[in-house]
Amino acid sequence: MPAPGAEMPPGTLEMLILRTLSIEPLHGYAIAQHIRRISRDALRVEEGSLYPALQRMLLKKWVTAEWGTSATRRRVRVYTLTRAGRRQLGIEETNFKTLFSAVARVMRETSREIRCSSGRGGS
Repeated sequence: MPAPGAEMPPGTLEMLILRTLSIEPLHGYAIAQHIRRISRDALRVEEGSLYPALQRMLLKKWVTAEWGTSATRRRVRVYTLTRAGRRQLGIEETNFKTLFSAVARVMRETSREIRCSSGRGGS
């Protein structure tokens, strides 16, 4: 689990929502629960972040929404990934992998350089 107060990098929430909806259409609470369950409680999506993100994604036409009924017979808004949303998911995943790889390289190289400059390793 991340340190208390740790936040997701900008854009990560949208990518996680798009990925979740690529599996099946879901209502907001189910999206949050899926992300929490799959991340083994490391990622918790609060309503104050989730619904504004879904609204932005509706405006960008990455998702559509229809009223439906939940398993508990409550009226819920069910979100579905659009073709544009699927394309955006590919873009987001590529960008995230590029960023993650770059950060990992810096972390590896920085620690190697520190070891080399302190005389404990290297060539």
